Amino acid sequence: MAEFTMELNDEQKEVRDWLHGFAADVIRPAAAEWDEREETPWPVIQEAAKVGIYSLDFYAQQYFDQTGLGIPMTMEELFWGDAGIALSIVGTGLAAVGVLANGTEEQIGTWVPQMYGDANDVKLAAFCSSEPDAGSDVASMRTRAIYDEAKDEWVINGTKTWATNGGIANVHVVVAVVDPELGSKGHASFIVPPNTPGLSQGQKFKKHGIRASHTAEVILDNVRVPGSCLLGGKEKLDERLARARERAKKGGERVKNAAMATFEASRPAVGAMAVGTARAAYEVALDYATTREQFGRPIIDNQGVAFQLADMRTQVDAARLLVWRASWMAINGKPFTAAEGSMSKLFASETAKKVTAQAIQILGGNGYTREYPVERMHRDSAIYTIFEGTSEIQRLVIARTLSGMSIR
Repeated sequence: MAEFTMELNDEQKEVRDWLHGFAADVIRPAAAEWDEREETPWPVIQEAAKVGIYSLDFYAQQYFDQTGLGIPMTMEELFWGDAGIALSIVGTGLAAVGVLANGTEEQIGTWVPQMYGDANDVKLAAFCSSEPDAGSDVASMRTRAIYDEAKDEWVINGTKTWATNGGIANVHVVVAVVDPELGSKGHASFIVPPNTPGLSQGQKFKKHGIRASHTAEVILDNVRVPGSCLLGGKEKLDERLARARERAKKGGERVKNAAMATFEASRPAVGAMAVGTARAAYEVALDYATTREQFGRPIIDNQGVAFQLADMRTQVDAARLLVWRASWMAINGKPFTAAEGSMSKLFASETAKKVTAQAIQILGGNGYTREYPVERMHRDSAIYTIFEGTSEIQRLVIARTLSGMSIR
């Protein structure tokens, strides 16, 4: 087990500097254009694949880094470049985590490579959990998967929403209800292979921020997938459902479902994304404050500005430390006894909203225009307190964990 450290090793520093260079030289110059176009930035994704950033090998190296810092370091640097483009580059990772967290070795080896493709043939993947009437309330999920034993196939019907890469992805990971009587405990995750009949894109959303990332509904109309596409396999599912039914009879402990396992594993990574955006806004504000003059002196000479910058930097560093702690705990198998994963996501996402707003204030009228990037950063930051569990849900998770009570 790697000891917790706040110092990156030489190899990690090399990777960090490489990612930072890509973010500075490739992502940032393209950020404003793709934000305005509100389209998937394929040229940037392809460039990321060409240099090895958008690849299964790179993602696996960071995911299995025994210090736990590979993924948060990667997310922070890419999202420092631009949140919308970065999410287009890393969005496939949520589906990959869904397979890694719940799939068999054979499923991982078969499907995760197909989510990325290669530099000559880039692929995408989408994780589909939220529904029009089931976001935070996963127990209200309606997408249904019914097993056809004669054909060893699962038949899936329903509508998913807010899916990153939804409809344009080559591989979709879909969470569906297999036993409605068990509520959220009766869910399972399925791989929907490329070109499967019945899967189509619904509405594509025009968003406040992260506009370069494709977000859409996914329609599943009698989608049939082989039994082998049930993540974890049917035997494991049947055992889990049997345990859940037994606990339900006894009024026993809660059982985590597949979607929640995926979100729990990815929350510190989302926190790292927020840290990247917050850090970027802080740096723009600091540079502006040291060069912008009013009344014959740089505006940072005024305590009102200087103290804001001091708070901003403190909050960014504190958020990073919470993310790193949770990431280290997760990779080393330490339980989140105080909901440390949710803590990291909550604090970092709220920090991003606050710091980007302060950056606009420091830039004044300039910060409110699209001539400066903090306006875009502020719009982008709003998503961190919403997706993969709102701030309110994170507080609920933390409170339940600390108290042991079923707080509602």
